[in-house]
Parts: sequence; C-alpha cells; structure tokens
Amino acid sequence: MPRPARAANAPLERVLIANRGEIAVRIARACREADIPSVAVFSDADVDAPHVLSADHAVRIGPATPSESYLSIPALLAAARATGADAIHPGYGFLSERAAFARACEDAGLVFIGPPAAAIEQMGSKVSARELMASAGVPVVPGLTPANQSDAGVLAAVRDVGLPALVKASAGGGGKGMRVLRDLQDAAEMIAAARREAQAAFGDGTLY
Repeated sequence: MPRPARAANAPLERVLIANRGEIAVRIARACREADIPSVAVFSDADVDAPHVLSADHAVRIGPATPSESYLSIPALLAAARATGADAIHPGYGFLSERAAFARACEDAGLVFIGPPAAAIEQMGSKVSARELMASAGVPVVPGLTPANQSDAGVLAAVRDVGLPALVKASAGGGGKGMRVLRDLQDAAEMIAAARREAQAAFGDGTLY
C-alpha cells in the first residue's frame, strides 16, 4: 500500500539507495552529513560490499542477477516499505533514467530524488531526447531511431555515419553498453555486445 501523503517540503526521514558501488557510498555519505538515515540494498553478490557497510541499514533485494535485484522495481519498493524509507535515490545507471521507476515511487507515496517521471520520459532515452530536440530545431548528431533498432538497422546507420562510430545504450549511463566501432568487420559482434550489456545493466537493449 502507498505511504500516507507527506507534507510539501517535509524533511526526509530515511533514504533508500537503489544502487551499489561508489555512487551508493557517496549517497550514504551525503545522507550522513545531512543527518538522514540511509538504507543500502544488496544482491547476493554484494553482501559485504563497501556500499552495504557505508549505510545505516541494509536489506537484501534478490539474487546476483541485476534483473532480479537492482533492476527489480517491485523488490526496491518492497525494500523501502520494509525499512520505513520515505525516499529513494536511484544513483546513476540501473533505474535512474527509467520513467516507470520514478512513477512507481510517486504512486507508492515515496519521494523520488531526481527528475519527475514526465521529464525522464522525454529525456531519459537518448533516442527520444534527440528526436525531441530535432523537432524543436536544435542541431543534433546523426544516429539511430526507434525504427532501425535491429542489428541490420544499426549496422546500416553505422555505415551512413562512417567510422569510427560510437554505439551506446539509449537508456544508459556510467559507460555501460558502449562500444567504439573502428572496423566494419567487427561491427556486428560489437553491436550485439553493446545491446547485451545495455539489456543486462538497464533492462533496455535500445541503442543510440
């Protein structure tokens, strides 16, 4: 069930950090400096990770596979409910640019520490953000569209742009799902690798 509505500008009571690694450590440190209790989440692969030890509280959210833990919106919301968190900080990567996550937090009565869902929908995907900017008359670099996301479509776009070309995750951040193509001979393999990494890291294999 969603939390009771909170008063506008009410101070945060407890922040759940929906991420791992260095960014989670930094968020926990910032919470401590602001005297706000923090909650780390961890998968089976991160039981003793530094970010777990940095937070005031920690809760397991699933197995090592990111899609079943750090990318699982139900698991993260359940962790927030179980620990009494009233806010979620997504860090970067993972679900930080997923409008569905921001909206799910809002629907659950949680503060999403980041842009509103509507802004993420427009700008969280590099493909849709470029189309939005192009429609407003802003010069943009050439690249992929939602219509040419097949491996053959990506390869055709690379040929049009010319080498070297950068293929990266549309929903990504932090360098995940990124490949520099310098030779068409290796392009198909590199495109497939970028897509796999993007899907595993962000739950979205769309390329930019």
